[in-house]
Amino acid sequence: MNATSSFDGAPTAPGPDGDPAAADGPTAPDPGRVVLLTTSHRVAPGLLSWPAWQVLRDADQVVCADGTHPQLPYLRDAGVTVDEGAPTAQDLVDACAGGRTVVVVATGEGEPRLTDGLARLAGSGRIRMPDLELLPASYDLPGARLLDLVQVMDRIRAECPWSSRQTHEGLAKYGIEEAYELVEAIEAGDRDELREELGDVLLQVVFHARIAQEGRPEDGSEPFSIDDVAGGIVAKLIHRHPHVFGEETATTPEEVKEHWLRTKAVEKQRSSVTEGVPLGQPGLALATKLVSRVRTAGLDVELPRGEGVGYELLAVAARAEAEGVDPEAALRAAARAYRDAIRTAEGSAPDAG
Repeated sequence: MNATSSFDGAPTAPGPDGDPAAADGPTAPDPGRVVLLTTSHRVAPGLLSWPAWQVLRDADQVVCADGTHPQLPYLRDAGVTVDEGAPTAQDLVDACAGGRTVVVVATGEGEPRLTDGLARLAGSGRIRMPDLELLPASYDLPGARLLDLVQVMDRIRAECPWSSRQTHEGLAKYGIEEAYELVEAIEAGDRDELREELGDVLLQVVFHARIAQEGRPEDGSEPFSIDDVAGGIVAKLIHRHPHVFGEETATTPEEVKEHWLRTKAVEKQRSSVTEGVPLGQPGLALATKLVSRVRTAGLDVELPRGEGVGYELLAVAARAEAEGVDPEAALRAAARAYRDAIRTAEGSAPDAG
């Protein structure tokens, strides 16, 4: 539909001197209002707020510049007449004259051309402007931007020469690197860095899930998606938190941990407390995890006696765990202090600079 022909509202009545802005007496027409209706592409089309449906049904005219807008079929199914066209700011002002309400269904980029045009008309001071109302018709729920990440990853996997060739095995090292960088950001207390590193870790999850979605025909592995990953961890969290989602109670962190370990033991049906402890993790972390498993299970297992630094480090890791200290974090803190001392010594050296 031609945009101009769609807007046949009454023209603004001129004032005594021919200036429409001067028509502010008792006979001045109501300038009406423009409602800019915005929607989120992350919410299914047609799921609009009640105020949005009300203004759409009560509007004198509804217009949308994008004939392929995903909301249009649902609006028309609901009996809302939508004119397809790209009105100018002056078209809107004319269409609203006489107290009419015109709803503009905004495109994904918004309507900067219209809003800028309306601002210029208002700034001229020559026209009585309609009220301009911004009405969000649908809202992003928490976590909605994760949908964008999934879509971007889909496209990168399909179109990027490097990403399209990656495998779980090839990406494994990046997961370790990103995890270490996340820990470093936490220990440094840098909030901006923390946000960025969390994103990098999240990327690894989404990337691996996208690869897994393709399956592995060569070994018969079944495909799974990011939704399967998310659904699995949701089910696990609910099952392991009966004090939150069930009828059990827990008032201390220790009781929560007991619930977690008890339900985990039932799930895994492990014959040894050492099962599930990754041997490829850093030595101090591995030693601490084993000591923690032994203590939690109530076992009495003496530390092996032997000569050498390895046994000494094992004893230190056991002592740290008993005192509630993360030996890896403690060693990193000490190493940073040592690094600072080295830099100080370098700066004070006779040949520094």
